[in-house]
Amino acid sequence: MAFLGALIGFLISLIISAIIIYLAAKLFGEKEGFGTAILAAFIGAIIFAIVSYFLGGWIASVIGGIAWLIALGSLYKMGWLKAFVVAVVIWIFAAIVSWVLPTIAGPL
Repeated sequence: MAFLGALIGFLISLIISAIIIYLAAKLFGEKEGFGTAILAAFIGAIIFAIVSYFLGGWIASVIGGIAWLIALGSLYKMGWLKAFVVAVVIWIFAAIVSWVLPTIAGPL
């Protein structure tokens, strides 16, 4: 049962991340569709999980972030600087969503 909950949580997180990536990429004129955003979100989650498992701590965040920038740049065929700017916008969108989303249901 715990596995099912973790899987559902992962899928919801993946979809929300993909929506954020899709919107940020469109904001910068990228033409790829939602499937590319899902792939970017999935690759980012896998990269971070693997690096965190083996390294942990802030070093995992740095290495995982660099690896994700490479993946983002490759998937969207953009350079390092643009991938970095898009990633910053994704981070800002994600921070806003993570702040707003839990408050939608109101007090419990």
